[in-house]
Amino acid sequence: MKLQQIYTGCIAHAAYYLESNGEAAIFDPLREVQPYIDRATADKANIKYVFETHFHADFVSGHLDLAKKTGATIVYGPTAKPGFAAHVATDGEVFTIGKVRVKAIHTPGHTMESTTYLVIDEDGKEHGIITGDTLFIGDVGRPDLAQHVIADLTEDKLAGYLFDSLRNKIMPLSDELIVYPNHGAGSACGKMMSKETTDTLGNQKRTNYALDPTLTKEEFKKALLTGLTAPPGYFPKNVLMNIQGYEPLDDVMARGKRGLTPSDFEVVANEERPLVLDTRPAAVFSKGFIPNSVNIGLDSNFAMWVGEMITDIKQAILLVTEPGKEEESIIRLSRVGYDNTIGYLDGGFDAWKAAGKEVDTVVRINADEFAKRYPAKPLVFDVRRKSEFDSEHVEGAVNVPLNRISEHLAEFPKDKPFILHCAGGYRSMIAASILKQRGWDDFVDVVGGFSAIRETDVKRTAYVCPTTLL
Repeated sequence: MKLQQIYTGCIAHAAYYLESNGEAAIFDPLREVQPYIDRATADKANIKYVFETHFHADFVSGHLDLAKKTGATIVYGPTAKPGFAAHVATDGEVFTIGKVRVKAIHTPGHTMESTTYLVIDEDGKEHGIITGDTLFIGDVGRPDLAQHVIADLTEDKLAGYLFDSLRNKIMPLSDELIVYPNHGAGSACGKMMSKETTDTLGNQKRTNYALDPTLTKEEFKKALLTGLTAPPGYFPKNVLMNIQGYEPLDDVMARGKRGLTPSDFEVVANEERPLVLDTRPAAVFSKGFIPNSVNIGLDSNFAMWVGEMITDIKQAILLVTEPGKEEESIIRLSRVGYDNTIGYLDGGFDAWKAAGKEVDTVVRINADEFAKRYPAKPLVFDVRRKSEFDSEHVEGAVNVPLNRISEHLAEFPKDKPFILHCAGGYRSMIAASILKQRGWDDFVDVVGGFSAIRETDVKRTAYVCPTTLL
C-alpha cells in the first residue's frame, strides 16, 4: 500500500494519494488534477475513486475534472446532495482499492455530510483516518460555515453534532491510527491548528483540547465557538461551486493564457473594465506598477487574500506577473473559484514601461526612518488582524484590518500624510494598492512592517505598546 500526503503550503491544504495493486484513489484533490494523474501513471495504476470528505469552503476541489479525465467515481458521505453524478456512501460502507479497504465513517459537525475515511491495509490492519475538516492536528473543524449556505444549520447545532461524532466515532478508534487531516496551520477552517500535518490519534487524544474526555457537550461547544473570527467572504461561493459544479480548468486556462501587448492590454482594461491584478512581490510592485492595479503577491497567502479582497468571484481579471508566473497565477486564482482571468500582460511590467505607458509607485520607508519620524506623532495605520494588534502595537496607531479596509476608507485622510504598516510588508502593500486605486496618494509604507519596527524599537525607543487583554 502506498499512502502519500500531497501538501500545498500556500493554502495549507492536504490531498491524499492511495495506491494498491494497480488501483488508486485521491482524497480531497486540488483544482489542478494533472499531478495526480501523472502520479498514478508512474505507478501504472488506474484512479478508481475520488473521495471527498465534505463540500469544501476554502478551495474548489478537482473532483469533477479528475472524474472526467480518468473515469473515477466521485464519493461523498451520507446526506450529501451533489449536483452531478456521484456515489453517496452509507455510514460504514467499505470500498476496495486494490488490496486495501476504505471505510466511510459519517462524522457530521463541520458540515452535515462530513465523513472520515478509515484506511485498512493489505494485511487487514487499520492504518489511519483521513479526517477532512472533522479532526485537525491540535484542533477540529469550525462549525459555523454551513450556516452561510443553509441558514438552519446553526453553529450551535453543528457543534453538537461534532461533539457526538468525535466522542462516538473518532475517539473509540485505536490510538495507533495515523490522523491525516485536510488542513494545517494557516487555514481559516480552524482556529489553532498545529504546523504538524500528521499525528497519531493517541497523541491527539492526549493533547487536542477538543478530544478532552472530561468536557461536557456544552463545555465543548463553548471551547469550540469562543474566538472564532468571521470566515472569509468567498467560502460560501466555493461551497456552491463544489456542490453545483464548475467550468473545466482546461477552459479556464485557455481563456486566461492570452498574452496581450501593452497597447492591447490597455484597450481591454479601458473597454472591459476588469480588475488589473499584479501578483509580483510587494518590493517589486512598489517601485513601479500600472495605475489602478491591485497588488496581491504570489509569494504569500495569495489565494486567501484574493478571496478576502475581491468580493465578486466572477470578476474579470487581467494579470500582471513576473515573467513565467502567468500560468501559476491563473491556477492559484482558480483554486478559490476565480475563473474569469481574461489575459495577461505579455512581457510583464517591463514591457509596459518600455512602451512608455503611465506608471505609479508607492513610497516606502524603513524602520530606522519610521523611528526618526515617530517623535512627531505621525498618523499610523496598522492593517494587521485585530488579534495581532491587541497583542502588541505601535502606541497611537489606528487598527484597520486589511480585510475590512473597504468598510473604513473614510478613516484614511486625504488632506494629511500617514504611515501604513502590517506585520512584514505583504498586507500593507495590498492596502497601499487599494488606497492608490481609490485616490489616496500622500502616505508611505514601512518595509518589513511591525516586525522591523519592533526590532528597531528594542534598540532605540520605547513606543511599542503591549495591550493587556482582559
